[in-house]
Amino acid sequence: MKKYDVIIIGGGASGCMAAMFAKNQKIAIIDAGKTLAKKIMVTGNGRCNLTNTNMGSQYFNQNIDKFLAKFNEKQTLEFFESLGLETYADEEGRVYPISNSAKSVVDVIASRLNGKVDCVLGQKVAEIEKSSEGFLIATENETFSCKKLVVSTGGNTMLNALSKLGVEAKPFTPSLVALKCSDVKDLNGVKVSNVKVTATNFLGETKSEEGEVLFKESGLSGIVIFNLSTIFARSGNFSGKINIDLMPDLSESALAEKITKRKTLNVNLDKMFVGMFVNSLANEIFRQCKINTNINSNKLTNAQILTLAKTIKNLTYNVVGAYDNNQVFSGGIKLPLLDDKLMYKQIPDLYFTGEICDIDGVCGGYNLQWAWISGKIVGENLC
Repeated sequence: MKKYDVIIIGGGASGCMAAMFAKNQKIAIIDAGKTLAKKIMVTGNGRCNLTNTNMGSQYFNQNIDKFLAKFNEKQTLEFFESLGLETYADEEGRVYPISNSAKSVVDVIASRLNGKVDCVLGQKVAEIEKSSEGFLIATENETFSCKKLVVSTGGNTMLNALSKLGVEAKPFTPSLVALKCSDVKDLNGVKVSNVKVTATNFLGETKSEEGEVLFKESGLSGIVIFNLSTIFARSGNFSGKINIDLMPDLSESALAEKITKRKTLNVNLDKMFVGMFVNSLANEIFRQCKINTNINSNKLTNAQILTLAKTIKNLTYNVVGAYDNNQVFSGGIKLPLLDDKLMYKQIPDLYFTGEICDIDGVCGGYNLQWAWISGKIVGENLC
């Protein structure tokens, strides 16, 4: 049996952060992957969106002001700069390494951890037990003991083992994810920009966001959809509606007036929106309006024009599920069960960081910021 002062289960962003800030400890990181910080490599489309200069609790599922006060986005950037990482922020406040490569982030982390921790890679944790001296951890191949345990995994991987310790957790649901819709058809690959999208979950809660949407074979994707998926994830149920306003800058009456002018194009209806929408999207508008396109545009009635205007400002789809490409999970250990050091109140010396805590944010570096915050807080309190 290998003995340590601290064992960190999960070698992602928050687990590595905890290890970097722990002092004068014999530390091991146990991770099922073959390399540390593997998930960092795919964040920000491979560029690693470290944090965001527009930081605040409004971008998360709950108020985390007390944690941001301990380690905010500016302090995060100062820390990584001290490791040698150079960064820049784009017009949306998203911060990336100046190399535009996530590997730069992983490299400076690995350099800081080199020689400081033992890395036990390619091994899944099977069991955790409380002992008189701390904790016993068993993988498929080895057993370990430690005085203090940090759990820094994401998703459901550790919930079964933790439940045996008596740890309570809110079930995980995928978040920041593309949405499956029952009635999206013939639009695969179509992209619409500068649209306003409103999501309504099964509880009747709504959330709106403007930006770009990508139609998939049987659903919707894009950053706007990812952000709106949180309203379904946090409710624990992926059912509801998505409404897309294709022309949010025009009122319904102004749009109706524009359509009226297009009657004079004197073309078959399926060609009336050429130059305004791609053909497949135009066909979708007519489908939702239930208007037969085998007539001339000059035959449109005022009632049909009003219906077209209403539909263009309110394309509607039924949400029936989520894809498997989620960026984070919603759910986890509820904050009231943790103290200000992120230690589980009922089990001394058991800490949680990152995604396994019931904290999730929208796209844009917010979830990584929580990883850095929680890792630093726990790491500093492991002495």
